[in-house]
Amino acid sequence: MTGIEPLDRTVDRRAFLARTAALAGAATVGGALTLPSAASATPGGSTNGSGHGSGAGLDRPEAYVRPRPEALADPTELTIAEAAWLIRAGRLRPEELVEAYLDRIGAYESTYQAFNVVLADAALAAARSAARRTRSGPLHGIPLAIKDNYWTAGVPTTANSYLFRDFVPPYDATAVARLRTAGAIVLGKTQMGPLATTRATTPDGVITTVNAWTPTNPGTDPGGSSTGTATAVAGRLATAGTGTQTGGSITAPSNAQNLTGLKPTMGRVSLHGIIPLSYTRDHPGPLARDAKDAAIMLTAMAGPDPADPRSQGLPAVPRLIEAATPVYAGKRVKLRWKTRIGVLPGYADGSSASALARRAFLAELAAMPNATLVEVPLPEDWDLLGGNTFNNIRLPERTEPFLPYLRTDLRGFGVSVTSWLQGALLGGPEFITGQRAKLLFLERVLDQLFDACDVVVQTGPVPFDILGLPEIGFPIGFTTAGVPIGTILGGLPYGEDRLLSVVGAYQAVTDWHRRRPADPPAAGARAARGTMRAAEPDRSRGRLTADQVAELTE
Repeated sequence: MTGIEPLDRTVDRRAFLARTAALAGAATVGGALTLPSAASATPGGSTNGSGHGSGAGLDRPEAYVRPRPEALADPTELTIAEAAWLIRAGRLRPEELVEAYLDRIGAYESTYQAFNVVLADAALAAARSAARRTRSGPLHGIPLAIKDNYWTAGVPTTANSYLFRDFVPPYDATAVARLRTAGAIVLGKTQMGPLATTRATTPDGVITTVNAWTPTNPGTDPGGSSTGTATAVAGRLATAGTGTQTGGSITAPSNAQNLTGLKPTMGRVSLHGIIPLSYTRDHPGPLARDAKDAAIMLTAMAGPDPADPRSQGLPAVPRLIEAATPVYAGKRVKLRWKTRIGVLPGYADGSSASALARRAFLAELAAMPNATLVEVPLPEDWDLLGGNTFNNIRLPERTEPFLPYLRTDLRGFGVSVTSWLQGALLGGPEFITGQRAKLLFLERVLDQLFDACDVVVQTGPVPFDILGLPEIGFPIGFTTAGVPIGTILGGLPYGEDRLLSVVGAYQAVTDWHRRRPADPPAAGARAARGTMRAAEPDRSRGRLTADQVAELTE
C-alpha cells in the first residue's frame, strides 16, 4: 500500500453528515429515498480500494499466514489466515477442519450453548465439495458461525424469538451469500439475545449462552446480543463468525471474550436479509480472533447491494487485509500510516485491572513509530447527546415494523416486550428531536473530536454505533480472575483500514489475542453429526430480571 493513503483522509465528512441526515428520512419512507453519494466526495476513490466489494481483493498474499507451531497440533486453534495457508498448501483438508470443530461441539456445546442449530451434515457435504473445487481465497473451506438473525436459505432463522420460531428463509442474507461465494462453510446458527435486545437467553429470559472464559459461571457477562457467535469463536467451536451491532453487540462480546470484532461504517455491509432492529443503526460485521481475520471477513462481506440503498454510493472498499498486516521499521513494528490516537479524559484513570491494562496498551502504542498519542476533549454536550434522552430514538424505529405483532399478541416478544412497548409510546416529535440531536452529535464528533485525532480510544460503543461510524473491539489484557479486558477504537467514516492497521500493529507486539480459554468439563457430550438443535437450556442458570433486561437492552 506504498503511497496509498487511508480512506479516511480522502472522504468528505460533510458528505457523510448529509448522508446520515437523509438516512433518517429513508427510515420514515421504507428506504425508498436515494441517499447522497459519499463516493463522489472521494478524489481518486478507486485508487484507494480493491474494487467495490463482494470479495474483491480477497485472494491476496497477505491473507495467508504460516501457522504458529503451537497451532499445528489442533486445527481449531488456527486463525482463518493460518488455516487458509494450510489448505492452500494441501496440508489440511476442509473436511478435517469441519470435523475438528464438530468434535468440539459434540464435547462442549451442552455447556457453552452457543448454537441454536448445528448444520453438521450440510457442513461436511460443503467441505467435501470444497475439496473438489479450485481454491478461491482465504475463506475456502473455512467453517463459520452465523448469528441467527441472518437469513440462511432452507435453515430456520429465528432471531431467538417466538415471532420467528417457524421462519425458514427462501434465500441467504446478502452477507451470508457473499461469504459462501468466497468459499466459507456455514457450520451453524448461533444463539443471540431475543430479537437482538439482550445477552443470549431463551425468548422468555432464561440464560443460555455462557462466556467461554467462565463456562461454569453464567453470571459472567458474555457481551451483547451476538453472544452465541462470540462464545463459539472464543470456545473454538468455529473459526470466526458474524454478528450485528445496534448498541454494542459486536464490540461488547468481543471485549468480553478476547476477540477482535469490527463494526463497520453504516452501509459498508448490506443489511438485506437480516431481521431488523433499527434501520439507521443496525450494522453487520465480523467477530474474529485477530485483526487479519476480521479484515478477511469484512472484505468478503462488504460492498454495494441493489437490495439495500444504505450500501450504495459509498467509497470503494479499501485493501483491508493489507491494512491489517504489520509493517516494520527495521525490526520494530510501526504503524502503517502516521496516526494521531486520541485519548478521552479519564480513559486510563484509576488503579483497577482495566485501568492498568489501558495504560499498558497506550504505552505500547506510544512506543511505535508513526503513532502519536493526543489528549482530546469531549465534544460539547457529549453525555447529554450520547445518553438515553436522545439515544432512545431508536425505539420507535424498532417498534414500527412490528406493530401488527404488538397489536395481536404481546407474548410473542418474550422478555424484551417492555422496550418494544416503549417505542410504541414515543411519538413523532420525540423521533424528530432525537434525529436532530443525532446530527448535531455527529457534527460535533467530526469537527471537535476528529480535528485533533485520526482514531479515538474509548471504553464503550457510544457514540460510534449511534452515529454510524466504524469501531473495532480487541483484547488488551486480563483481570486477576482471568477474565478478558478489551478496549474499543473508533474512527472516521469508512476508516476501517486505519482501525485495522492500528490493531494489527498492536497485535504484532502483544499476544493477548492468541490466548484461549481452558476447555470446560465435557459433561453431557452428545453426537455432533446430523442437523440438530441445541439442547434445552439449563433452567438452573437463572432468568434475567426486569432491571437486567432494561440495562442490557440495546
